[in-house]
Amino acid sequence: MARIIVLGGTGYAGRHIVREAVSRGHAVIAISRSEPTEPVAGAAYLQGSALDLDPIAEAFVGADAVVSALSPRGDMEDRALEALSNVVDRVAGTETRLGVVGGAGGSLVAPGGPRLFDQDFPEEYKHEAQVGIDSLALLEETEAGLDWFFIHPAEVFGPWAEGERTGHYRDGGDVIVRDADGKSFISGADFAVAVVDEIEQGNHHRERFTVGY
Repeated sequence: MARIIVLGGTGYAGRHIVREAVSRGHAVIAISRSEPTEPVAGAAYLQGSALDLDPIAEAFVGADAVVSALSPRGDMEDRALEALSNVVDRVAGTETRLGVVGGAGGSLVAPGGPRLFDQDFPEEYKHEAQVGIDSLALLEETEAGLDWFFIHPAEVFGPWAEGERTGHYRDGGDVIVRDADGKSFISGADFAVAVVDEIEQGNHHRERFTVGY
């Protein structure tokens, strides 16, 4: 059993990760600035912000993994990188693995590039995609002792396309995952399966990967 902290644990990706981790018997603490409207039975909830980790510092002690599922929206729109930097500083020098949920925009469309972001990417999502790209760059610049992974969901991913849990997904490495019809999709539940699998199996160390069907 692992002790897992999920930052942004009441958001779309976060709540799915919390549910999947609890279902596998892990001890999960979901941290968010708001109380959960639909708490997952078996998870512990703690109110706090990655912008000020000192009041909740005790929760990080002895954690096997911290997953940042923070979204650069609302009042976090321009502070998501600051929040991630705080988390990096908190877990650096410990045995805790850091997982970061990114977006599809930074994924490559073919081996060697270019990125999806550079291929007529929708203007309305460019800010969030840029935050994900900058977050990966931040991780890549960390000291070698920090064990991190960065996970890109498929192009279609969110509450508007919920989908179901199948327990299956494909790992595309750097390249966005598409099906035989060229569609790129993953449900929230199966994205969470991929995240918790990575925590349990440790297939990616200090690298990013994509998931989809």
